[in-house]
Amino acid sequence: MSEGIPNLAELERIVSEAQSRFSAASTIDELRSAKTAHLGESSEIALANRGIAALPREDRKDAGQAIGAARAAITAAFAAREAQVEVAEIEARLVSEAVDMTLPVTMHPVGALHPLTALFYDMCDVFIAMGWEVAEGPEAEAEWLNFDALNFTPEHPARFLSDTLFLDPIQDRRILRTHTSPVQMRTLLTRELPVYIVVPGKVYRADEYDATHLPVFHQLEGLAVDKGLGMADLKGTLDHLAKAMFGADTRTRLRPHYFPFTEPSAEIDIACFVCHGESVGNPARPCRTCRSEGWIEWGGCGVVNPRVLAAAGIDTDVYSGFAFGMGVDRTVMFRNNASDLRDFAEGDQRFARQLMGVAR
Repeated sequence: MSEGIPNLAELERIVSEAQSRFSAASTIDELRSAKTAHLGESSEIALANRGIAALPREDRKDAGQAIGAARAAITAAFAAREAQVEVAEIEARLVSEAVDMTLPVTMHPVGALHPLTALFYDMCDVFIAMGWEVAEGPEAEAEWLNFDALNFTPEHPARFLSDTLFLDPIQDRRILRTHTSPVQMRTLLTRELPVYIVVPGKVYRADEYDATHLPVFHQLEGLAVDKGLGMADLKGTLDHLAKAMFGADTRTRLRPHYFPFTEPSAEIDIACFVCHGESVGNPARPCRTCRSEGWIEWGGCGVVNPRVLAAAGIDTDVYSGFAFGMGVDRTVMFRNNASDLRDFAEGDQRFARQLMGVAR
């Protein structure tokens, strides 16, 4: 070949040195460094390739073929060695990261979803499936929203310090909400009609801490405001919820009652799901769950009082609604035959794990 261009012997040397360097590389980093040295822009083969342009026209073809063949050989050697090194590195990583599955381990107990939380999820899912929304509100609430907006008179016993927990300073008229109903008014004041919401949450009363009472307990409340709603819609909604919670054969009944924020109002009872009414008048088969009465009080309900709608600026000649609420703590007790409400507040995971499968 012409001066400045490697001859065949020199090209063989260049190829041989590159192959040797590639073979000696044991890691990808070493192999890439060798590639730069033997295939990079400053490598001998690259310089030889650039020198072809300076050759006489009649010598360029032969020189180009020889140099091209040498470059191809070096490239093939690099590719072959690269595949080998990658496989070797993967195998080494698998060995170094291997885990001995036979080693003994210490099993730490996992947490348990609280039965009340689990039941909240289940009950809300029933309404979400019907197209309702879940709404929430603050637990420290304005007295007006908790009482006045819901048609409680100024002298109503529920306002007394013996029943309601007022927050300091008392002149701010802020309380720990006694029910989840303030969320109803918050919703009616901020959302467009129609409204279909279900409200889960904590409520507070100045109650004793014993087997059947807690100063902090949980309610699930529902509100629907639309055109043409009435007691029949309320009864159908409660029947659907009761069957979802206690079984497809569950029956409900409404008993006349009084609540300031609904008119007419009713208490909702569910047929005892333990004795199914067979304990009534049957001393030989008493039922602790319903006290042999055949029915269990579940919650309160009624058609929304027009005064409540008017307080939210709603035209009562066009819209009506219904509302209901029940204690979730009591529902969990019903479903699990629990006898002491304090078990739900003391945070014992052993108790929660017992009820996980039932509450969900």
